Amino acid sequence: MSDDHTRVQEFFTARAADWDSRFPDDGPAYAAAVADLGLREGDRVLDAGCGTGRALTPLRAAVGPSGVVLGVDLTPAMLQAAVRAGRDRDGRLLLADVAALPLRSESLDAVFGAGLISHLPHPAEDLRELARVVRPGGVLALFHPIGRAALAARQGRQITPEDLRAEHNLRPLLAGSGWRMTSYVDEDDRFLAVAVREG
Repeated sequence: MSDDHTRVQEFFTARAADWDSRFPDDGPAYAAAVADLGLREGDRVLDAGCGTGRALTPLRAAVGPSGVVLGVDLTPAMLQAAVRAGRDRDGRLLLADVAALPLRSESLDAVFGAGLISHLPHPAEDLRELARVVRPGGVLALFHPIGRAALAARQGRQITPEDLRAEHNLRPLLAGSGWRMTSYVDEDDRFLAVAVREG
């Protein structure tokens, strides 16, 4: 495992047990972001970097009982927290790296990634891997329950021009990875970038 992966695992392992209690009011924001994906009954969707699985319930509601919901995370402790919360009833949980997904090419309709982009060690390659598993015309949502400025303030830091989530950085990054950005929202109470898988 690379040093980048070890750092991500260590960061989230230390926080897994109380992750949900630290952010108890995020549920409506997750549900609203999932609604913006336009998922349909029977769709197949991946929650990439699913953590404790907070998106799995709204994703399951969106695709219904005939749909497929997968949650992938690199950190066993986060997946264990998802199971303790009962969220494994809404989707199948897989211990895997988003850089090397154990999924067939073009097997999904959508990918949801909450807080994902800032933890990707190789964003262009990792976004290409997400594009590989999504059919042409499928959708990617990069989400955070608060915007960049609010998150930076919470963490006691400044936003820099190099921030990957800045529209001027994210749009070309997605374009070079097989995605076309269709909408971008960065407000205090929400960050959501939606992109379509290019054919």
